[in-house]
Amino acid sequence: MSVVSLLGVKVVNNPAKFIDKYEFEITFECLEALEKDLEWKLTYVGSATSDQYDQELDSLLVGPVPVGVNKFIFEADSPNITRIPDADILGVTVILLTCAYDGREFVRVGYYVNNEYDSEELNAEPPAKPIVERVRRNILSEKPRVTRFAIKWDSDASAPPEYPPEQPEADLVADGEEYGAEEAEEEAEEEAAAETAEKTDGPPGEDAEMAGVEQEAENGQEDGQEEEEMSEDGSVDIEGESEEELEEEEEGEGEGEDDAMEVDDGEKQAAAAAAKPVAVAS
Repeated sequence: MSVVSLLGVKVVNNPAKFIDKYEFEITFECLEALEKDLEWKLTYVGSATSDQYDQELDSLLVGPVPVGVNKFIFEADSPNITRIPDADILGVTVILLTCAYDGREFVRVGYYVNNEYDSEELNAEPPAKPIVERVRRNILSEKPRVTRFAIKWDSDASAPPEYPPEQPEADLVADGEEYGAEEAEEEAEEEAAAETAEKTDGPPGEDAEMAGVEQEAENGQEDGQEEEEMSEDGSVDIEGESEEELEEEEEGEGEGEDDAMEVDDGEKQAAAAAAKPVAVAS
């Protein structure tokens, strides 16, 4: 269980110019007296391609921290424009508000920041060299990304099972009263809904194939019933022939067989006669 819980962060001046200071109103709760101070930091991510452009804008030590709910204003200077690539001044970036106790970070709040010109003309055709005085920032404060870590506080009993924790793996799900809990709950519901949809939705065409099999089975049962009905009914004539016609055909077939036998006997006698030796007169 965390001794310090972040309850809320309010961006005081938003939107603002790029060169203006950052101002945050931070509210947190402390459950027991702490021996050391809390260290708050604000970091500006200068480029998405490399962390060498990251800037620590300011840091602040808060203490001694009394038990209960505490609130203070954290101010930080704007980033140094000379340490940011020109191509990364405009567009979307990130700022990170972190808090650590005794050198161990236990909470991190990330915000997206959109930097753009204050006029449509400049946004449509931005100059090759950015005009920093005309750039405005807008912090998306409604959707913070809050990550918590389990750390050791003053007593060994408060240490996590595996101390020190492997950062930046997040701690357990945030409490409902903590800052960013609603956003985390919404993300969890969206992930659960996506997993449920994947499990319930079968591959395309599966229902159609199953329906076709059932239809064929029904047709096969109907055909089998008709054949059984035809075979059970003895009054139906095969190919429309009467019993007398069937008897005449059977007699005709018998006579044909006798004729065939007689022809076979005549052929055998002729063959035997041809095989006898013939006396030749001298």
